[in-house]
Amino acid sequence: MDLSVYGGRTPADDDRDRGWDRDRDRDRDRDRDRDRDRDRDRGLSTVEVVILAPVMILFILVLVGFGQLVDGRGALDGAARDAARAGSIQKDHATAMAEARAAAEANLTDVCSGPVTVVQTSQGFEPDTLFTVEVSCEVRGLAMLGLDIPTTLSASFSSPLDPYRRTA
Repeated sequence: MDLSVYGGRTPADDDRDRGWDRDRDRDRDRDRDRDRDRDRDRGLSTVEVVILAPVMILFILVLVGFGQLVDGRGALDGAARDAARAGSIQKDHATAMAEARAAAEANLTDVCSGPVTVVQTSQGFEPDTLFTVEVSCEVRGLAMLGLDIPTTLSASFSSPLDPYRRTA
């Protein structure tokens, strides 16, 4: 390029003398575009939190509800075992059912939301037979979420009648 036409100076030199800097202008334009993009994204994380927070809370509540169902299942199994054992060591059928019911209700006070039902499913009350009871109740479970889904759980357990039980 022949600079003699320009007096040994380039057009960029003239621009610099006038206070123009193409690189600075380009950087300023790039920064302005970046700020515009940032302004467009402003508030997006707030919207994400507003949408996702209730979903996460609902998910946690569903997990807690299913956890209560699992806990209720375990407590019901334990109550059936204790009820069968408490009834199998009694001397007569009426006392055996009363003790089985008392044992089941004592185990399920914080688990069931309704009455506890204890039913003998075995036949007779003679020595060397099995005393089998079925315990059932309604567990809270998903009711805490406002879902009116009846969740009645039941468990059964057998215990041999004690041949050396009290006879007096």
